Amino acid sequence: MPDETTVTEPARSGDALLFARNFFRHPRMLGSIVPSSRFLIRQLLEPINWNRARVIVEYGPGVGNFTTEVLRQMRSDAVLIAIEMNPEFVRYLRATISDPRLHLVQGSAAEVDCVLRRLGVTRADYIISGIPFSTIAAGERDTILRKTVEVLEPGGAFLLYQFSKRIMAELQRVFGYVGRQFQPLNVLPAYLFICQVTAD
Repeated sequence: MPDETTVTEPARSGDALLFARNFFRHPRMLGSIVPSSRFLIRQLLEPINWNRARVIVEYGPGVGNFTTEVLRQMRSDAVLIAIEMNPEFVRYLRATISDPRLHLVQGSAAEVDCVLRRLGVTRADYIISGIPFSTIAAGERDTILRKTVEVLEPGGAFLLYQFSKRIMAELQRVFGYVGRQFQPLNVLPAYLFICQVTAD
């Protein structure tokens, strides 16, 4: 896969400190004190068919651990739309990642449909997420999940990781298929969910 991404220094050397500082400021927004491990990143992205994926959305890119790996693997004509609420992370990503395929938007995952429309996109092939759903209010959580279903292409998937299994029942109510995996080599150990809409 072509690698058009430029990651400037001290991007990867300072991201852990930035992430930890924001965890103490906004623990309910992050859920973990350190960024995701390479094992978790590899496992969560494994289901993606990179030849098929033209539009990928990321909820809560944080300091860009998943973002840079997605950009590394995806097609040269694909786009990655990253939606991040934290303005400090948005500034950091804009300063450290230079790739014309990345569209970074400051906002909420609950606005994913509006974000896609503004960018002239109707559907996403894959949506990846690490936002901690257990700390999000029930109404907003439901909105995010239902809008995620609405903007997914048929055959697409919602790939997310969480630090508990509590979201499983809600995912099953919204998606036709939900697979679950586990990755112990992460701080904290994480549950991974692969969600798809099944045909009626």
